[in-house]
Amino acid sequence: MRLLFELDTKDYDINGVGFVRHSARCIHIKNGQVAMVHSTQYDYYKFPGGGIEQNESKEKAMIRETQEETGMIVVAESIREYGYVHRIQKSDHDDADYFVQDNYYFLCDVEETIMPQKLDDYEADEKFTLEYVTPDKAICVNRNVHHGQTDQTMLERDARVLELLKAEGYFN
Repeated sequence: MRLLFELDTKDYDINGVGFVRHSARCIHIKNGQVAMVHSTQYDYYKFPGGGIEQNESKEKAMIRETQEETGMIVVAESIREYGYVHRIQKSDHDDADYFVQDNYYFLCDVEETIMPQKLDDYEADEKFTLEYVTPDKAICVNRNVHHGQTDQTMLERDARVLELLKAEGYFN
């Protein structure tokens, strides 16, 4: 899978203890809009997806996390690799100095039926909802609205992925 870009905040002790957790994310585009998770509590957009569990493939994690966060059912046969973002930054975990994450993005189709969400407590607190938005709206909101304690590096990651998708003609 191709490296899309790296995000390195350089605000950590590289000689310290690292925490690694990779993720897989869904890119579903329909009628010039992209399916995003919208936190209505903190007003930001992120691609559906999340952490890859031990012994779980990237694709299976993306399918599972997408359905949990949005209720969308990914059509497994439609999954296509898009690329990944390598992110490293100071950790917010007490037992680690820095956090490393490869975020794998997949283009895919989804079924028409939307199932109920299965949100974790923090996702429910942030009021995650499925929303189809233009890439420009998601980029603008992520970069220009105050999002409370939300990690701005994560929001910039998804804004930059949206810019790449636009530049490569996925929204034409």
